[in-house]
Amino acid sequence: MVHSTPEETFRRMIDLLLAKDMNAVADLWAPDGIAEFPFAAGSSPRVLRGREEVRAYLAHYPELMDMKEVAALTVRPTDRTDTVVVEWTATGRTVATSQPYLLDYIVVLTVRDGRIALFRDYWSPLSAAAAAGTLAGLIDSLERKDA
Repeated sequence: MVHSTPEETFRRMIDLLLAKDMNAVADLWAPDGIAEFPFAAGSSPRVLRGREEVRAYLAHYPELMDMKEVAALTVRPTDRTDTVVVEWTATGRTVATSQPYLLDYIVVLTVRDGRIALFRDYWSPLSAAAAAGTLAGLIDSLERKDA
């Protein structure tokens, strides 16, 4: 089902994430849609180009993070009807450690013809790595950077 507004699309994405249906999440992207992670660090990608790169990126997410609920969600309209800014908080547990996590996100979402054209996700790589139990690996990857 194609959702008409950016807010409807985002809320559908959250429902699918909670259901751990990563293929359906990827299907929300336009075939040429982009996912950007401006704060990505270490080996995390900064840009995913196209629905299939998004699908591959999401494929193993449920094996790492067990998102249980969205503790907060605020959708802020912009001066463009195809774009919203979403502030949201996810809670759950880290699969590897069974430890609880709470992660905050800010997403700028642009939808074209009911599909995600641009998903710019401002998340903290340090918080995400700590939640996933991979903080040491992130630090190692940053220290190994060839500059």
